[in-house]
Amino acid sequence: MIYLDYSATTPVNKSVLDTFVKVTTDYIGNPNSLHKLGLSAKELIQASTEQIAHLLHVKPSEIIYTSGASEANNLAFKGVCFKYQNRGKRIITTHLEHSSILEQVPFLEKNGFTVDFVKLDNHGLVDMADLEKKITPDVILVSIAAVNSELGIKQPIDKISALLKKYPRVIFHSDITQILGKDYIDLEQIDLASFSAQKFYGLKGVGGLIKKENISLEPLIHGGKSTTIYRSGTPAVAQIASLAKALRLAYEDLPSKIKYVQELSNYLKEELTKLDVILNSNEFCIPHIVNFSLKNIKAETMLHALETKDIFISTKTACAKGDYSEALLDVYHDKNRASTSMRVSISHLSTKEELTQFVKTLSYFINSLNLK
Repeated sequence: MIYLDYSATTPVNKSVLDTFVKVTTDYIGNPNSLHKLGLSAKELIQASTEQIAHLLHVKPSEIIYTSGASEANNLAFKGVCFKYQNRGKRIITTHLEHSSILEQVPFLEKNGFTVDFVKLDNHGLVDMADLEKKITPDVILVSIAAVNSELGIKQPIDKISALLKKYPRVIFHSDITQILGKDYIDLEQIDLASFSAQKFYGLKGVGGLIKKENISLEPLIHGGKSTTIYRSGTPAVAQIASLAKALRLAYEDLPSKIKYVQELSNYLKEELTKLDVILNSNEFCIPHIVNFSLKNIKAETMLHALETKDIFISTKTACAKGDYSEALLDVYHDKNRASTSMRVSISHLSTKEELTQFVKTLSYFINSLNLK
């Protein structure tokens, strides 16, 4: 099997799974209980939280555990909107966001909020002049993903943050799901940041929202004591401990991992240019994601053809709806190109041999499917 869909989800690291199993077995108490079993579970959560905080350079009190990035994105948006609606009801975001953000738009509009989409330049980067132009006194939230999940475009978060500092009443949220564990990101200038463990070899079903201390939220879930007042429910001890383990392992030898993936990415792009495809990824994309479009073949047709050879890639982000990539359409303004796009996502676990076999097989199917 050749797995090239790491941006959709990563295989769980065995040692992370071992941590989950051990904690599930050994820490049976409810962390909210006052007996010693509960207290030991609570202490483990605190230790895990401190480790995560240390790795991300945030405070332990600023970490809210969620079921993943989709819940974190919903908590960020709805939490801010309903908490600060007395200030204004306007939000700014982009068409490059994950569906867990974009699909909140109709709901928020029904509740009286206005969502503006900032323009992108020819590279898919946020148009800074247009962003500032859209910041009116009633804007309460700006949300821009650090890295787009389909094209891999990496936004200048530092420049966006510097601009928003001029508007202290505006809260800055970023979905950091596609960069955390792959590269470094400075969270000092971000008010809210969403992430998911499954993107850095952790378990599915656990993630978090970093919420700076000066920000308040209206909770999505009410119902009792937990690790934070912003997300009720019995704390998932094993998931939290495994998340901390996965993040620590992701940061181990990270510069070498980044260099290796960059080399693989360069090789893959060079090989793809020899085929009858259009390369969509540019110099502003992270090396982990390589997006290209077919010319005369449906993306889904190619996906299933590759699957017959046990090669797994994707046509767009796994959660997206529709027959084409809205992100790619917004960048390149070409619906045919957006409807035939494919995403290869690699990691430090990928090999050059896998990519060679993928390109060889892709070339075979491009030729054979075009003959039909």
